Amino acid sequence: MLRHSADWRSVLYLGVVTSLGTVQWNLGAWNPALYAPYLGLFVAVAVISHNHNHVSMWRSRTLNLITNYVISIHYGHPAIAWVPTHNQNHHKFNNREGDTGRSPAVFRKNHLLALLIYPTVTGIRQQADVSRFFRDLWARDRRGFFAAASEYVVFFGFLAAVLWLDWRRALVLYVLPQQFALFMIQVFNYVQHVEADAESAWNHSRNFESPMLNALLFNNGYHTVHHLKPGLHWSLTPALHAEHAPKIHSELRVRSWWGYMAWTFLLRPLVPGAQAPSLAEASSKVDASLAA
Repeated sequence: MLRHSADWRSVLYLGVVTSLGTVQWNLGAWNPALYAPYLGLFVAVAVISHNHNHVSMWRSRTLNLITNYVISIHYGHPAIAWVPTHNQNHHKFNNREGDTGRSPAVFRKNHLLALLIYPTVTGIRQQADVSRFFRDLWARDRRGFFAAASEYVVFFGFLAAVLWLDWRRALVLYVLPQQFALFMIQVFNYVQHVEADAESAWNHSRNFESPMLNALLFNNGYHTVHHLKPGLHWSLTPALHAEHAPKIHSELRVRSWWGYMAWTFLLRPLVPGAQAPSLAEASSKVDASLAA
């Protein structure tokens, strides 16, 4: 029933994170040995949510909706919200004017404070996208509206239930991991676009080529080709990235995510003369040569 066999890994992640939450809840407290991987799995579920939004896992509409319910609980927001904020907005504007997830937000330059406030500011801005989406669904597709609304009912109903049962355990095992996942998925989007050339055909996104990161997070590092073919299944993006990688500026092909974060936000501000890479001239040359 899966559209792509590779999504058994996604199903496994969802099963493991659900089991870890249940085990820790029944233990009566969070377990230090389990909590770190548990947090990591919440971040992975945020990536699964993104992938499932682009290419649904199941051939069955019902199974896809149930999967959205499970994802939402471990992502921190009803998964349907990806459609207006990501598919209809971000992929249309791609960090240009009009993108409610444009990075950086508030500040003109990229620095640690800009990174830290970005998830909150972006989350607030994207609420307008979600509201418009629901108004449009109500007007043209009542079945779709009620399916989308059911995700909110399940998500907030689950949170209300666990908070009522034991608010302390609920905060530690669900609310805090959800907020961590929401924060991190926005951080990923921020660094994938900040200081890139939004007007370039090939240099609009930063790619993280770490084999470990891409193995753990479903090839989320290959961002340029994701914008090239958003409907391509995540398991197929490494091959497409390899095909087009020579067209992408070397500054936007990063080996280590941790190395990039440490250099850009902690070390670069302390190094005299260090600055963001200049991509505009290189981008125009590449774009012109490909158009010729």
